[in-house]
Amino acid sequence: MHEHNHDQKHHHPAPLIVTFDDCIRFHGHSCPGLASGYRAAVAAMEALGVTRPEDEDLVAICETDACGVDAIQVIAGTTAGKGNLIVHDYGKHAFTFYNRKDEKAVRITFNRGEDESTNEMNTIRPKVFSGTATKEEEARFHELMHKATVRILHAPAEKIMKIEEICMDAPKKARIFKSVTCEECGESVADSKTRVVGGKCLCIPCAEGTHPAKRK
Repeated sequence: MHEHNHDQKHHHPAPLIVTFDDCIRFHGHSCPGLASGYRAAVAAMEALGVTRPEDEDLVAICETDACGVDAIQVIAGTTAGKGNLIVHDYGKHAFTFYNRKDEKAVRITFNRGEDESTNEMNTIRPKVFSGTATKEEEARFHELMHKATVRILHAPAEKIMKIEEICMDAPKKARIFKSVTCEECGESVADSKTRVVGGKCLCIPCAEGTHPAKRK
């Protein structure tokens, strides 16, 4: 006969273990950018002494909207839906992580580390994405991408990135708004995202004339 644990409500499950393979499944493919986000998240969590949280205490501020952001969502558990993923598209592979519990933060940037293979990859890339590359060029590009990904995944941290403790103000927490009805399309919209046009309370697409259902 099994005894029931009446203290289950006080039990805290073990931290979710996620890997680079999970990042690939989420993102759809493996690439150097994804690997950079993975290394940044792992290094930051280690520097801050945190495990993957299920709440909003850990905040990621990304200075790019590229592939690495997806790895950060998977590894660090920071997402737009929880309000603890902030993206400023400055086109920089720089990632800041802030821990609300102790107000500590680290910023991680990556060394460019360009060499002959990087220059070759940059030369072939436009052809691959424009569909003008030969089969040999495509194969070579994917080979170089794979090698760059492996290098980023396994290189000593000090060789590829700078991990710097910084002081910063706490990022604003996500606000909760009530829903109202747009007087034009009749759809529900957060009250903070409305505009008054001609005395009517409208959602932004209706106010700007870009509502997809109204453009048929």
